[in-house]
Amino acid sequence: MTNISLFRFIASILIGFILVLSADSATARSPRPVVVGYLAAFKGLDLSIERTDRSVFTHYNLSFANPDGDGRFVREGRMTCMGDETGANLSVDALRKSVARLQAGGAKVLISTAGGVIPGCSGDWKALLAPERRAATVAALVALSDTLGLDGVDIDIEGQLLTDIDRAGDYTPFIAALSEAMKARGKLLTCATASYEGGMIPIDSIPWFDLVNVMSYDAIGPSWGPPGAEHSPYAMAERDLDLWLARGVAPDRLVLGMPFYGYGFDGENANWSYREIAAAHGKDATNVDVIGKLCSGCRYITHNSPATIEKKSRLAAAKAGGVMVWELSQDTPDHALTKAIERGLSRE
Repeated sequence: MTNISLFRFIASILIGFILVLSADSATARSPRPVVVGYLAAFKGLDLSIERTDRSVFTHYNLSFANPDGDGRFVREGRMTCMGDETGANLSVDALRKSVARLQAGGAKVLISTAGGVIPGCSGDWKALLAPERRAATVAALVALSDTLGLDGVDIDIEGQLLTDIDRAGDYTPFIAALSEAMKARGKLLTCATASYEGGMIPIDSIPWFDLVNVMSYDAIGPSWGPPGAEHSPYAMAERDLDLWLARGVAPDRLVLGMPFYGYGFDGENANWSYREIAAAHGKDATNVDVIGKLCSGCRYITHNSPATIEKKSRLAAAKAGGVMVWELSQDTPDHALTKAIERGLSRE
């Protein structure tokens, strides 16, 4: 072999090695974005699953499970405080079937605990997370994840309850203990958080979560906030992502929450699913984020159009690890908002 041939041979090997490394680095920098969907048990899990385009979502959070006063999530084959569409507590067998059905498509399935409104059947979360009962509560959640064949647990303790638990010094120790137990089983621990003072998970809890789902919606609603504004504008998504990045959430663990619903004011129905908005007002109306006139005292509906969902998804692909949706039964039969997510997250 001549010196020139030897040089070319070595160079070709080096170039190939560099290309492989570059491909690996690109993969590391750009994993597939997560697409987290909440499935509300109280809407009917079977119906919600049927209404979902399951080719898009990577993670599902079954919502919401709460413990009874004894800290138990399951009793005699039924959830102690997780109602279905009829108000009856779901059976463990029914939940197992839903979990297996969703996992069959390759998705991760978690159970979401607590929720924005704690039902009357729930035990006292503050007492259950206090030092003397914390280990038992962690063990109960671990047992629940094993019993249902789940891939993890999502913590959705919100608002004043979150504030009270954190002020007592009990939130982060609970999260740390639960995270260690989940990781020992190869399972996930995630959370949902708001971005207002008093509604945010504490900074010292952030490292324990695999995903932080930011609820970037509900800036106003039927009984809060000044009417005349939007409840989930694009600018809010930008602010919320910047806030949580500054608070120390790693970009690949940060998930932008988006609404599949809207609110109405001054003569409009107060609560709307996107499905209902499209059925009542037609697709032309849903191409904008406001139906009616956006002002205090005016009759209007505020929601997210497919164009805004797509734009937010592009933002999340650029700055975060993916998107989250509350909640999946509210999309249209042709999956208009889900398809908008898919377009926004596309790397093509």
